[in-house]
Amino acid sequence: MQADRGPVAILAGAGRLPELMADRLRRGGRDCRVLAFRGFADATLRRKADAVVDLLDVKRALACLQTWRPSAVTLAGGLQRPKAGAVLNAFSAFRNRQELSDLMGRGDDQLLRGVVRLLEEKGMPVVGVLDLAPELLAPAGVQTARAPEAQDQRSIMVGLRLLRDLSPYDIGQAAVVSGERVLAVEGPEGTDHMLARVQSLGRSWIPRQPAEGGVLVKAPKEGQDLRVDLPAIGPRTVVRAAKAGLSGIAVASGRTLVVDRDETVRLCGRYGLFLLGVPRSPLAPAGASG
Repeated sequence: MQADRGPVAILAGAGRLPELMADRLRRGGRDCRVLAFRGFADATLRRKADAVVDLLDVKRALACLQTWRPSAVTLAGGLQRPKAGAVLNAFSAFRNRQELSDLMGRGDDQLLRGVVRLLEEKGMPVVGVLDLAPELLAPAGVQTARAPEAQDQRSIMVGLRLLRDLSPYDIGQAAVVSGERVLAVEGPEGTDHMLARVQSLGRSWIPRQPAEGGVLVKAPKEGQDLRVDLPAIGPRTVVRAAKAGLSGIAVASGRTLVVDRDETVRLCGRYGLFLLGVPRSPLAPAGASG
């Protein structure tokens, strides 16, 4: 990161991460500004934010950032791919139609890369949780009283290999695996909806939910820009996983955000799930033998 010649600008989406990042920076003596996206950032955060803009109002967002002259910019919180109804200011969409056309024509991963390039072209370095608050990332090892059993370990390895092999297709960062059977792969709808699909398997007229449960596996895509698109879990993930009848959750350690870690671990214990941080070493390169 460059020298602290200006504040850190937080582009705030949904969830608690933007507030956690702002608190972490201020406790560390860093100045920061929050640019909240209307319709995504929580109402409480929007009231505290230094500026609030429509998600697609590219020019107004850039104008705020150029006024603040930040030393770095970070993207924090969930931002779903917007639909027409997400644009509260129709004129802003018209005014920025060329920028919107260029960005919206890309896949999610390419969309984020485009945002990063746009900011960096304006002279604003983009940083992430790895740079600003690495303590929010999942540590390696078992975090709960319950540990994964042999069949869970098999599921985890299958899930990690699957996510690695799917990386070029910009699909998702999560899968649910039972033994060696893939029950679901995350799509654009996100992890919560994927877990709801898995839960619905148990309600089908054909009983399909396996007796041994399954594992939610989350890891970033190969080559993913971790500054702007980290996989994440939190208390809601645990509740959803428990409702889906899973045995536990495995995430890539050091590359997965854990929101409200204490509460996440507590809920895992309450529901009898394990939480495992998997180091990068078990992820053999594509094409490796063994």
